[in-house]
Amino acid sequence: MTARAKEPFVLLALGSVLLILSGIGPKDRLTWWLEVAPILIALPVLIITARRFPLTPLAYRLAFLHALVLMLGAHYTYAEVPLGHWVQDWLGLARNHYDRVGHFAQGFIPAILTREVLLRCSPVKQGGWLFFLVLSVCLASSAVYEMVEWWTALALGQSAHEFLGTQGDPWDAQWDMFLCLGGALASQLLLTKMHDRQLEALQSPR
Repeated sequence: MTARAKEPFVLLALGSVLLILSGIGPKDRLTWWLEVAPILIALPVLIITARRFPLTPLAYRLAFLHALVLMLGAHYTYAEVPLGHWVQDWLGLARNHYDRVGHFAQGFIPAILTREVLLRCSPVKQGGWLFFLVLSVCLASSAVYEMVEWWTALALGQSAHEFLGTQGDPWDAQWDMFLCLGGALASQLLLTKMHDRQLEALQSPR
């Protein structure tokens, strides 16, 4: 097995260990479950489809990175991640902005996964329509996530306060979706050429 073929298994093993570690003594157990839920949903899907629909190395690496962002936010809650506090103190910010990083990642990383699925499983080709559809899917996913947060808050009341993580910002949901859109834009502008090369290598006869 080549190093490239082994990489997904290494990422899976490392990610599993880090997921377990993130679940040891989190600040709020309910919030931890809510925040890592996307990992617990996506991971079995990636494992089941790995043999018949392997992704590019870039896609797997980005998925791993996204899982790290989620796990760190789940362990501390997004409003209390130490890295965010350090930046807050350093720049004199009014709030912990780690959640903003999470929502930027919510666009930056799924954009490549969406792009890969569209190029490999639909008639859509590279070009303007692909760019637009990727943005639309990422923004729609962000809107759905905001609705899930809303429904969770309605169902759990004060128990969902840490999950929402608005930190008193009345425009938090709008900021979240805007940053997701910015992440999807940046991802396509920065990573398209690399992604296209890896797609070509993945689909070329061996």
